[in-house]
Amino acid sequence: MKIARILTLLLSFVSAHPTLAAPYIAVDMATGRVLAHNQAFDRWYPASLTKMMTAYVAFRALQTGDITLQTPVLVSANAAKVPPSRSGYKPGSTLQLDTALTILLVRSANDIAVAIGEMVSGSEAAFIARMNAEAQRLGMIGTHFANTNGLPSTRNYSTARDMAVLATQIRREFPQYAHFFKIQAIDFGQNKRVQQNSNNLIGRFSGADGMKTGFICSSGFNLASSATRDGRTIIAVVLGADRIDQREALSAQLLTDGFKNDGSSQVTLATLRPYGTKLAQATDMREQICTEEAWKARAQFRDEKGNTIFNSPFISVLRDKPAVMPVRLLAPPPRLKRGELPIWKIPVPAPRPETY
Repeated sequence: MKIARILTLLLSFVSAHPTLAAPYIAVDMATGRVLAHNQAFDRWYPASLTKMMTAYVAFRALQTGDITLQTPVLVSANAAKVPPSRSGYKPGSTLQLDTALTILLVRSANDIAVAIGEMVSGSEAAFIARMNAEAQRLGMIGTHFANTNGLPSTRNYSTARDMAVLATQIRREFPQYAHFFKIQAIDFGQNKRVQQNSNNLIGRFSGADGMKTGFICSSGFNLASSATRDGRTIIAVVLGADRIDQREALSAQLLTDGFKNDGSSQVTLATLRPYGTKLAQATDMREQICTEEAWKARAQFRDEKGNTIFNSPFISVLRDKPAVMPVRLLAPPPRLKRGELPIWKIPVPAPRPETY
């Protein structure tokens, strides 16, 4: 019995080794040195990794003083109608920006991504233009954003290298907001509704402190992760895993190897040259990920409660209950008089910055 268990663990470890993976990259956050990479310039659907750019643009607006963490964010009718996952808040609800960012990055709420964009730039379209301008400024050469949340679109694509550029910039430029990416769970206060962070490294991998997961059928399972040990932060990006346990295992392997690597390589995110054959069209994994057979196969890697089973030697059992952060609305939708036009249906005009 012990031999069979050892063989199972060994096979799980080998299957998670970076040399057998799809696109990935690991970098030293402080120096930008590339510690490992594979297919790093292949075009891919980022799914909810897109929300890292949504957060970054909001952080930039905070930096200029255009908004504050206490600025109200309105859930418009436009925001509330987007497909799940959603916060569940009704149109007309308002919440503070710090609460919205928390829900965005833990719950990965698509409606909140739209609401933040509308608040910052006056319209979702203007905010998306700003996202693309920031991507261009940061040198994300293989990236284009078509929405604020990563919902399926052939015009919403990126690469492992570009997502590492973005993750690194966020950590360098806005260390004061790093806590948003490592919140373990949030409590909506509605019938004890608690939502855990879908980044399973947090609380299970030594030093894990962010950042964001992503999934749509066309992307597979994506993860941008970060961990800090002895003052050194490593960032890893994994795209297109077949299963959650594979995604986390590969990320944990890359981070572990990164801490063992002194970063002596002179190749950086800035100097790594484009390579590969899939630079012009995003890989579509729908037929591999979202078939009935694929769902059944993934079910074998969950326990009787539906929780993912992790066999990586670098991922420990979650022994303590996750620290839960309460999130609350500023105000629910107001009651309207008969014939009164709801304010959340009226677009808020805002001047578009000249630089965008």
